[in-house]
Amino acid sequence: MTDAIRFYSTADEFGEFSNFAGYPIQLKGKSWPTSEHYFQAQKFAGEPDEDEVRKANSPMLAARMGRDRKRPLRRDWESVKVAVMREAVLAKFTQHADLRELLLSTGDAKIIEHTTNDDYWGDGGGSGKNKLGQILMEVREQLRKEPA
Repeated sequence: MTDAIRFYSTADEFGEFSNFAGYPIQLKGKSWPTSEHYFQAQKFAGEPDEDEVRKANSPMLAARMGRDRKRPLRRDWESVKVAVMREAVLAKFTQHADLRELLLSTGDAKIIEHTTNDDYWGDGGGSGKNKLGQILMEVREQLRKEPA
């Protein structure tokens, strides 16, 4: 087993780890086409924008809508965004048995969202925070302790 797993594009190996991967999740009494839709929509929780983002035709469009600063970002976003991402990732990997198995199959490998586009959620090409990778490893640890 490799000591590091790098993912980014949904078309690549471990592309299922991407928030753009087509795995619907159920959260807050609604169905979300991808974890990206959920994450981006939560920037506008309780606002009409939330449902518009949920209904976006693609995760890329949901991401664009979420980054559009013409939409009013919720005040506490910076303090809750990591918890929101954890919630989305946990839902994805507990609601899809095949994804759960894939994540558990990674053993103790470090999981890295490898991209120069993002040095917060990804590794920024090498020196970023890799928050999404960290959350995936936390969720993997949690799944090990919980029966399927």
